[in-house]
Amino acid sequence: MTLDHEAIWKAYPQAATIDDDTGAFDESGNKITLVQSDIDAARVTLNAEFNTTKYKTDRAEEYPSIGDQLDMLYWDKKNGTTTWDDAVEAVKDKSPKP
Repeated sequence: MTLDHEAIWKAYPQAATIDDDTGAFDESGNKITLVQSDIDAARVTLNAEFNTTKYKTDRAEEYPSIGDQLDMLYWDKKNGTTTWDDAVEAVKDKSPKP
C-alpha cells in the first residue's frame, strides 16, 4: 500500500511519522486511525492550493533571463520600442493568474 504522505500530513498535523506498511503515528508512537475521506479532502485542498500558485512557477520558467530583460529594456529606451513589455505580456498571457 502506498500512502499519500503529503495529504496525510495535511489531514493529520499531529502525525510525526508515516510508513507505507504500518501507517501513521504521533510523537508518542500511537497509531493514528487514517480515514480515507479525510485524506481525500486534504488532497483536494492541496491540489487547490497548488493550482492557485502554479502560474508563478510556470511564468518563472518562461520569462527571459534577467540579463536578456535588462538588454530589452535598454534597447527599448534607446529605440522607443516595446520589446520587453511584449515579452512579459506574452508570458503573462500564456500563464494567467487564476
